[in-house]
Amino acid sequence: MRTTVTLDPDTEQVIRQRMATKGVSFKRALNDAIRDGSRGQADYVFRTPTVEGTFLVDITKANALLGELEDQALLDKMCAGK
Repeated sequence: MRTTVTLDPDTEQVIRQRMATKGVSFKRALNDAIRDGSRGQADYVFRTPTVEGTFLVDITKANALLGELEDQALLDKMCAGK
């Protein structure tokens, strides 16, 4: 199908960058970008690095501690407002 597309400057830059990186034509870069977007794919894969070892602090009761700190902060705000 042949059509006219008006691209915003930022999306044009994305296509031009794909053209330069992959060495493909404008048409190919645009079609590939649309295909990747429709599949939910990106040019990169996000990975969270992991580290072997032990915790420096005991985190078994971290949620309880955070709850207490939030409660205290709320009480402080309420008392200051009187």
